[in-house]
Amino acid sequence: MTDQRIEGAATELKGKVQSGLGRLTGDSKLQIEGKINEVKGQARDAYGRVIDGLDGLVDKAPTQYQGKARQGLDFARRKPLLTTGIVAGLAVLLGSLGRRRHQG
Repeated sequence: MTDQRIEGAATELKGKVQSGLGRLTGDSKLQIEGKINEVKGQARDAYGRVIDGLDGLVDKAPTQYQGKARQGLDFARRKPLLTTGIVAGLAVLLGSLGRRRHQG
């Protein structure tokens, strides 16, 4: 289990506690903060699951590519938000290229 999954579970639990306390006390701000933390925790856990899955794929890659693949995964572990932004940007770029190709 990666650090992201552990931190995700902790953040999600914290959010559930905050949300519950907010409901009990009638504090809507605390409830909203709790819901936000729940979602953050779930997202971080999902990210950790993806990294864990990719880690298993690296072991199956040809030997000459494993070193570079490990470097990429290490970067993704250290900079999860930046990595998510890069992947999202690439998805938008590739999506727009695909649309242009079909229109032309």
